[in-house]
Amino acid sequence: MSSEKQRVLVLCTGNSCRSQMAEGWIRALYGGRIEAHSAGSRPSGTVHPLAVRVMAEAGVDIGGGRSKSLTEFLGQPFDLVVTVCDSAREECPVFPGAGRMIHHSFEDPAAFDGEEAAALAVFRRVRDEIRAWVETTFREGAAPA
Repeated sequence: MSSEKQRVLVLCTGNSCRSQMAEGWIRALYGGRIEAHSAGSRPSGTVHPLAVRVMAEAGVDIGGGRSKSLTEFLGQPFDLVVTVCDSAREECPVFPGAGRMIHHSFEDPAAFDGEEAAALAVFRRVRDEIRAWVETTFREGAAPA
């Protein structure tokens, strides 16, 4: 078995919430064997402050991240490219250099329109859903499907 890290790219539309949280979880839980990156088809330019906040509550720092365009990663090889929103899946059905592509859609917490306490509840739920998916998908011996 190769000692080289598996390279994973997580794609979303804005690269401000879901893909940032997925990248953060992959790095925190499996950084020893997976090199994780995230990007957006239409990057927002910032990482959503509530995403940073709820990830910090869970002990994962994504505050130093930045919203990146998928074009930054064109031409780079990835073992796996994951789309985490339906829009990114439609805009990027294939990614040059991807060994495999999979899709798992998560609700966009940034789309929630309401008071901060309610928004935080949505961000926390999506954070926890993403963590559960990452744990199931990337645990030792699991083959992303």
